[in-house]
Amino acid sequence: MTKADIVAKISEKLGIEKGDVQATVETFMNEVKNSLESGDNVYLRGFGSFIVKTRAEKTGRNISKNTTIKIPAHNIPAFKPAKVFVEGVKKNVEV
Repeated sequence: MTKADIVAKISEKLGIEKGDVQATVETFMNEVKNSLESGDNVYLRGFGSFIVKTRAEKTGRNISKNTTIKIPAHNIPAFKPAKVFVEGVKKNVEV
């Protein structure tokens, strides 16, 4: 499912113009991104959490040059689904 699909479904279900829904979805995504970039987590009850995870420093390899490189510690965005979300997927999606 793409962002356009989400916009179309919301527009169809709520009877709102696609342009308005598009602006709302874009604003939501920008607010989540801005919160994570400023170090704040976003908690959506019943859906999940957008969090900032810290990756530790590690040693990697450049296989083309056969050298060892040091990958510094860094933060990455992550999504942690709510228990209700996880249970719904487990129950409704076949393996």
